[in-house]
Amino acid sequence: MKQFLKMTLATICGIVILGLVMTLFFVISLVGMVASDSAKTKVKENSVFVLKFDGVVSERAQAESPFDDLLGLAVGESVGLDDLLASIRKAKAEENIKGIYIEGGEMGFDSPATAQQVRDALKDFKSSGKWIVAYASNYGQASYYVATVADKIYLNGEGAIDLRGLGGKGEYYKGLYDKLGVKYLCAKVGKYKSYVESNTLTGMSDYDREQREAYLGGIWNYWLKEMAEGRKIKAEELNQLVNDHLLAFSACEDYVKAKLVDKIMFPEEIKDEIKGRLKLDKDDEVNQLSLADMLNVKTKKKDKGDEIAVYYAYGSIVDNEAMNMLDGGGHCIVGKSTADDLRKLADDDDVKAVVFRVNSGGGSAVASEQIRHALKLVKAKKPVVVSMGGMAASGGYWISSPANYIFAEPTTITGSIGIFGLIPNFSGLVTDKLGVTFDGVKTNKYAGYETELVLGKETDDIMAEMQTYVDRGYQSFLNIVSEGRGMKPEQVDEIGQGRVWLASDAVKIKLVDKLGSLDDAVKKAAELAKMKEYHTASYPAEPTWLEALMAKDNKGSYLDGELRELLGDAYLPLMQIRNDIKNNSRLQARLLDDVRVK
Repeated sequence: MKQFLKMTLATICGIVILGLVMTLFFVISLVGMVASDSAKTKVKENSVFVLKFDGVVSERAQAESPFDDLLGLAVGESVGLDDLLASIRKAKAEENIKGIYIEGGEMGFDSPATAQQVRDALKDFKSSGKWIVAYASNYGQASYYVATVADKIYLNGEGAIDLRGLGGKGEYYKGLYDKLGVKYLCAKVGKYKSYVESNTLTGMSDYDREQREAYLGGIWNYWLKEMAEGRKIKAEELNQLVNDHLLAFSACEDYVKAKLVDKIMFPEEIKDEIKGRLKLDKDDEVNQLSLADMLNVKTKKKDKGDEIAVYYAYGSIVDNEAMNMLDGGGHCIVGKSTADDLRKLADDDDVKAVVFRVNSGGGSAVASEQIRHALKLVKAKKPVVVSMGGMAASGGYWISSPANYIFAEPTTITGSIGIFGLIPNFSGLVTDKLGVTFDGVKTNKYAGYETELVLGKETDDIMAEMQTYVDRGYQSFLNIVSEGRGMKPEQVDEIGQGRVWLASDAVKIKLVDKLGSLDDAVKKAAELAKMKEYHTASYPAEPTWLEALMAKDNKGSYLDGELRELLGDAYLPLMQIRNDIKNNSRLQARLLDDVRVK
């Protein structure tokens, strides 16, 4: 018995000691993180900002717990466009930073406009007289497009440049659904409203082909022009290379002959190149600053004057957070919470103007209207300027329309003024194939109509009613744009019909006021508010690392990241199908988000 008690006490003591050690380790880690968070980076003389082209650039970086790496929950590096642009601006202003070294060439961008904004920022950096050098083993085409702003582009031996133009093939599931006995019931307005086509057709409609050729052609021509200017060749010659020769290059030297790169180099040679630009001796070390270092560099400019709020609205527009999880997770624009945030900005006397940064292909029409109405309340008290990111289409345009002024990047995708309702009907599978039948009673004609739509066969009458509902939603959309843009509903209908427009074309039809960046939008907001001195503040506030640590959705983010990696290009369409089946928001103002580039 004594031996048993001794063993028990020893075990308890061991557990207590282990717990104390783990607690001490946890506290030390937290203190280290706090110290690391608060420390400011000091920039030494002859420093270089090393911009690594890997990961994915999206509107803002996804907040992750500091322990994600430790616990194996990291979902891959996500780079916030806002952080990236801010770091490049800091590097331009910091006199001890002599240049930027772009390393690697496989970075992904959530839209062509995102890649364009990074390139524009680097071009502005060069205007200070500083240099940019790019080096990679392989260049994806979006990364190469950005890299062509560099003074010199170098390629590793046996490397390649994956220039092939924009486009690809989408998935159409009607043939599969026919075999399964599943049919999608659709009510829509807008002949160009192509979101539903992957579920209702076996191939692309002529209308969808027309609009895709227009906006993808516009983006590619814009990229060609900028790449050709960067490499000092003709755009026509570059396009011919992409069509005829690029994939057939037999050696890396062919890229040099075609003027796509300046020289073939190995890693040790690029180090000497950088040292030569810094006028360092061969044995000297180069002072390198990462993106994280740059974010910790203290800005010399202090906040002065009145505040301009920059509110970021990006991702799918959803009625609630639960619907976003059905949509695959990730960042979203929740109707009620976004509307509440905007009302607070309207009532905040310290905020003199609002820049509404929109990057969304839309979603729930109900949530879109909640946000639009709240933005109108802001506009009644202070100027509102919209800055469109990669896309502000369908519901994304709905929430943008009340602004005093709308800016968009040249390669922003916008418009898509149209509405649809899409419901899967499983009667062919459940009744015809599996033999399950249904019967019941009801007090009124349309009682239980949703069950009838999903599982019944007599749906024509209900769909006629739903089409009336969708028609009314489309008319509301027309009236909303008409009011916001100072046009007649008939004029909006002519450029509406669900058609997607490239921003450079949208300016001509008054959907956008001017092509310009987020900085241009901020300057316009200051002008409208008659402000001489001002500073910006970002909303909603990013969670602290402690809030990220305590967040409950890390598991969802992890699984979402794993699914993205596993499914690759199939991830988005499969998530759209899941959303169509489970989404309770029947009225949708949404664009299929398939314009990501790498």
